[in-house]
Amino acid sequence: MFLHYIDLSIRSIKSTPVISVLMVFAIAIGIGLTMTSLSVFHMMSMDPIPHKSQAIHFPQLNIMDEGGEWHTDDNIPYQLTYQDAINLYNADAGFPRSPSFRSGFSVHLNTPDVKPTMEPARLVYQEFFSIFERPFIFGAPWSKEEQQSKPYVVVISESINNRLFNGQNSVGKSIYLDNKSYRIVGVVEDWDHHIKYYDLNNGAFNSPEKLYVPFSIAPLEEIGTWGNTNGWKHETLNGYQSLLQSELVWVQFWVQLNTAAEKEAFSALIMAYMEDQQSKGRFNRDNLQYALRNVTEWLKYNQVVSEDNRILVGLSFMFLLVCVANILGLLLAKFLKRAPEVGVRRALGASKKHIFAQHIVEVSVIGLAGGILGIVIAQLGLWGVRTTNRYYEALATMDVSMLLAAPTIALMASFIAGLYPAWLVCRTQPAIYLKSQ
Repeated sequence: MFLHYIDLSIRSIKSTPVISVLMVFAIAIGIGLTMTSLSVFHMMSMDPIPHKSQAIHFPQLNIMDEGGEWHTDDNIPYQLTYQDAINLYNADAGFPRSPSFRSGFSVHLNTPDVKPTMEPARLVYQEFFSIFERPFIFGAPWSKEEQQSKPYVVVISESINNRLFNGQNSVGKSIYLDNKSYRIVGVVEDWDHHIKYYDLNNGAFNSPEKLYVPFSIAPLEEIGTWGNTNGWKHETLNGYQSLLQSELVWVQFWVQLNTAAEKEAFSALIMAYMEDQQSKGRFNRDNLQYALRNVTEWLKYNQVVSEDNRILVGLSFMFLLVCVANILGLLLAKFLKRAPEVGVRRALGASKKHIFAQHIVEVSVIGLAGGILGIVIAQLGLWGVRTTNRYYEALATMDVSMLLAAPTIALMASFIAGLYPAWLVCRTQPAIYLKSQ
């Protein structure tokens, strides 16, 4: 019976091509616009590391004295000072953790054959790679010994390895970062996360770094940050060492806590550390305040998905409703024009249920066609977003869930639009049209 309804639907669509095409395009335009905004919103709001997002945490310390103010809702700085990050890393605890910050170097081989390029870099400790599960193509992270006593080592990305070494195993070879030679210990796959969740400080959707060097190299080479540096009081800095000892916040810090007990233990460690620092003259306040947020909480706290994005999705669905209203009017005209035919079918024994089902199937065929065409329009819209704004390049795409959602939403929209016309035409009284024949 269902196949028969599809056959009748195709015949009906062919008999009224103009109205049918108008309905298909109305759904397609509505779906195209809706899926463009919804796809970007979906990529923004999805969990970047779902199997581990509840275990990775970002600690925040309220380093300000009593009366100090910060621009966050809970009055806690987004980042840590260098001294707090180092002290928390060196604390006696068994949890994988790593401070980090963004910088950059001129990368070259000290030969005229390869042109130097400026590349972003991240200074981290070795635990960073296991916390964020960075897959290695060649080699491995540097060792604890190299991290402390021989820090002139580097992990490079696949793209840099392809450019400098034609994709070959480069472990053991050397590259120059600015004027210093660094030995390559590993090559990692290019990080393709759509959200740079490990460093929202430098833009949630910016491209990830392509170089990783030990965090311990920072004070040796006086490496500056390419990120934000903020403070809560006036401080006179006399060189790089005074920056490291200052109350300026510019370092990110992540710790992996797999269980509630581990989170509680690390929270106790933070409080003990803050009490110790308070006894030394820092954190001059009555109540010591800190926060410990996992990845999903951190994304929400930093408002990665802004209210503007939600409003845009709402407006696109409202536009889809306008399209549905137009389709409803066209369906009324189309179905009521066939009322005499329906009256004869009713007189020959067709039930209201069968008449209703036939028209709903016809509407669904139109909706499915509009949904498929809507995917094409959405892809054009996403291409336009990528072309006009490179910041959203990783977001302006449709994954499998969005590809499936497009025809599903189109079918739902067409079903809603067809309910009233189908119900109206199935209530046709056969006697009225039999008398008129």
